[in-house]
Amino acid sequence: MTVKLKDMRPEGVVTRIGKGARVVIPAALRKALALHPGDLVVLQVEQDTLRLIPLRQAIAEAQHRVRQYIPVGTALTESLLQERRREAQRE
Repeated sequence: MTVKLKDMRPEGVVTRIGKGARVVIPAALRKALALHPGDLVVLQVEQDTLRLIPLRQAIAEAQHRVRQYIPVGTALTESLLQERRREAQRE
């Protein structure tokens, strides 16, 4: 059976902070978010809320935010390399 986030209760899932300040993410949530042991996650504090985001999602969100300021067709890697070459020539 596949668990989807839309099937989760809106009030969330209660879990306990254990020894060593460890938090267990219930299996249904891990499955819904495709989280596996060893995966990296980002913890963010927003107002009085702790938000746990898979690193892959945090990267995708950051890329989306940056992309809106980059003109279409601009190769950021090439632009960065050109800038670094100019800096190296000035040194």
